[in-house]
Amino acid sequence: MNYIFSDKIASLQPSAIREILKHTADPSVIPFAAGNPAPDAFPIQEVQRITAEILAENPIAALQYSVTEGYPALITVMKDFLKSHNHINSSNPNEVIITSGAQQGIELSCKVLCNEGDAVICEDPSFIGSLNSFRSYHTRLVGVEMEQDGISIEKLEQALKTTPNAKLIYLIPNFQNPSGITMSLAKRKAVYELACRYNVMILEDNPYGDLRFEGEDIPAIKTLDTENRVIYCGSFSKILAPGLRVGYVCAPKPVIAKITVAKQCSDVHTNILSQMICHRFMTQCDIEAHLKRLRQIYAGKCRLMLDGIKANFHPSVAYTKPQGGLFLYCTLPGGADMVKFCTTAVAEHKVAVVPGTAFLADESAGTQSFRLNYSTPSDGQIVRGLEILGELTKKLL
Repeated sequence: MNYIFSDKIASLQPSAIREILKHTADPSVIPFAAGNPAPDAFPIQEVQRITAEILAENPIAALQYSVTEGYPALITVMKDFLKSHNHINSSNPNEVIITSGAQQGIELSCKVLCNEGDAVICEDPSFIGSLNSFRSYHTRLVGVEMEQDGISIEKLEQALKTTPNAKLIYLIPNFQNPSGITMSLAKRKAVYELACRYNVMILEDNPYGDLRFEGEDIPAIKTLDTENRVIYCGSFSKILAPGLRVGYVCAPKPVIAKITVAKQCSDVHTNILSQMICHRFMTQCDIEAHLKRLRQIYAGKCRLMLDGIKANFHPSVAYTKPQGGLFLYCTLPGGADMVKFCTTAVAEHKVAVVPGTAFLADESAGTQSFRLNYSTPSDGQIVRGLEILGELTKKLL
């Protein structure tokens, strides 16, 4: 049969990261291309205990249909958490909805705000999962260059001036994926001022904000939101377990109402057992001690990777130095064949990295960059993998 796919899906390509991750099914491949939490970051015993308690005490509620907005007890906890940890007041006119990971929150935000042909302005590079969500609704992606302290404000304003039907500015202010860059407070204020001036919504994606292991916390853009134009997305994937698929969106009430209707068309509600696990973990366990342990794990892994790059890479290779999160970004000098470097690394040396082209708004545009992840590989793999990549940079350059 000749299958004819919908226009929204026919043009979408498989995620470059997922394609590369196929190589990591081979246990001998060093997985710098992944973005999974470290194996020792999972609170396995606590989750086992909590799950057993829920299924013993309240099995029907855990296995029955639930409300689309989310488990009410978890919503209450998340409102308190957002206020105490992120200084986000999620009371009226803002509300919280629990989603199937932050990815669903991002996809539904685009679904309820953007028509075909509308523009989404984003950092360039940016998270491929979000970019593909935007592409699936036939929006136009407008990438704005990143600087050392976040998106270029001058080029963002130019994009807003010259882009008709711009509906969203999509940003990852903390330890950005893929670059690892954190947006300065001055730029957060400037971005918000531009959004107000040009009447555009902001979609603030913050899956890594609780993983700061260096420097001082910077207020979320949502804390500046006097005009109710910021949609804030968070997730339990990096602080508890990605397999639970629990995220959340904090946004103005009218936006949450439409996201709720859209979600009913997608999955009715987020897995209720997972929500109950998250609620009990937040209320019964020492969340501060847990986050402290995660930060220590990732601080050590990041230092090990930075030391390995410094010791092994050709000195002409530039790289970011993140203050948190899971990723850093390396850039080969002009003229180097980045794609060949990445394919050679995985095909001939079993070290998987992600080419920077995967993260561009315009996939046909060129870049000399590639992403490295330090959370997934073991310490031994980090050391060995950077020795291999370092030799490749020296041969290439």
